[in-house]
Amino acid sequence: MDQTLWYKDAVFYQIYVRAFYDSNGDGHGDLNGITQKLDYLQDLGVDCLWLMPIYPSPLKDDGYDIADYYNIDRTFGTLEDFKALIKAAHQRNIRIIMDLVLNHTSDQHPWFQASRSDRNSPYRDYYVWSDTDQKYKDARIIFVDTEPSNWTWDEKAGQYFWHRFYASQPDLNYDNPKVQNEMLNVAHFWLALGIDGFRADAVPYLFEREGTNCENLPETHAYLKKLRAFMHQNYPGRILLCEANQSPEDVRPYFGDGDEFHMGFHFPIMPRIYMALKKGRADDMIEILRRTPPIPENCQWCTFLRNHDELTLEMVTPEERQWMWEQYAPEPRMKLNWGIRRRLAPLLDNERRKIELANSLLFTLPGSPIIYYGDEIGMGDNIDLPDRNGVRTPMQWNDSPNGGFSTGKPYTASVEGDLGYKHINVANQIATPGSMFHATRQMVTIRKQHPAFASSSMEWVEVDNPSVAAYRRQYEGETLLIFNNLSSSDSMIHLPEQYQGTYFDLLTGKLETLRESLTLQPYSYLWLQEQK
Repeated sequence: MDQTLWYKDAVFYQIYVRAFYDSNGDGHGDLNGITQKLDYLQDLGVDCLWLMPIYPSPLKDDGYDIADYYNIDRTFGTLEDFKALIKAAHQRNIRIIMDLVLNHTSDQHPWFQASRSDRNSPYRDYYVWSDTDQKYKDARIIFVDTEPSNWTWDEKAGQYFWHRFYASQPDLNYDNPKVQNEMLNVAHFWLALGIDGFRADAVPYLFEREGTNCENLPETHAYLKKLRAFMHQNYPGRILLCEANQSPEDVRPYFGDGDEFHMGFHFPIMPRIYMALKKGRADDMIEILRRTPPIPENCQWCTFLRNHDELTLEMVTPEERQWMWEQYAPEPRMKLNWGIRRRLAPLLDNERRKIELANSLLFTLPGSPIIYYGDEIGMGDNIDLPDRNGVRTPMQWNDSPNGGFSTGKPYTASVEGDLGYKHINVANQIATPGSMFHATRQMVTIRKQHPAFASSSMEWVEVDNPSVAAYRRQYEGETLLIFNNLSSSDSMIHLPEQYQGTYFDLLTGKLETLRESLTLQPYSYLWLQEQK
């Protein structure tokens, strides 16, 4: 495969830097801490790290409220530390992408402070100001639990400013060419340091137009193509990953003609994996993937089971959302906004077979998978912590105090109980053959050995049993057949004649002969390679 298309068969690993590893005992994870843990990440087999925001920030939104685009918050280290991390990662063939927050800044950013202080300031037009809060009324409010409006009155400015997220995050004004160029400069600054691309945050909202919902506008796509062209010309082989929590049909335009985003998160498949596991049926996954339009050959979906936010239910129907809350968030405090604030292991009842089955789907469905830090060991959450903090707790390295995360006082509480560091930790799992870590590592290793997993080719196999998600993946003469039994009981399937024959079991290393019928054990999965 073309090396500039490295992302098509990459396994990504998402790191909340503050929570990963504290190298200096101040209670906060840092860049040097990641550098010290690169051997672990190399052993797991991941190809690219996605680092959540490391910019200076007042932390009203965990760093997505940026106060300086051209620096690193001293909690995490220095630009020199970052360069050292990039160099050490690249020596291990691990790439690094970081968050690029295009839509908004912190209200503490000097641009905004200048903007609100003086109507004649050159920065006044960096943001969206209005004498009325009645403009753009068709735009939805995203943080429904906390924000009554997308407009907030600023006493100093004597006007309202526009924000799609928290009121502490004023939106930038992309109708101003200076803003557009400024953000290209930001991208250039970090790419020149050696990073391998960006996960671009909240991209549907860059422009506002009356009479629209202010999402996915043509002007937004035009600017994103400009950003892509800049990167392609100056930094070929670096990527843009699109965060647009939209239907597959609405995300498709973000790939353009292969000239906008290289990658896009497939948000809608994620809740349907959980729906399938709870219902013991594959039809919700089948329906959404059949609805997913083809994408250009140089593009790739990004799939995930969990991340740093709530398990979002924006892309399901109101009835499905209610059902998911009933099934997966029995306590009201488990809910947040339009989602559920739990981690992978507790969501799946800490049941090993279910967690592995979810991972089987993650690693074999179309798209490049992202592992959220700690999910490879089945780490828990702490829902006593507010908001999204419950799924952003310190990484559990060993069973020593603070889970080996820090010699100081950690910035937040750890996970308690059966899924806390005394029971679930990296050291214990590496030392235990057959642990969750080793199972995840095996899946990562096998996935990377078979280019068919990275291809866009996939067809569902009809097996006369709604409990089994069966599909074929093909690429350059290799054919893989995948079976996932979503049921808590044995499931018998009937194979069409064209799928019968001899297969190599990628997970056990044994040859298997498939005949007309096959019985799968509860929550089991098979990854089979057709033998010619």
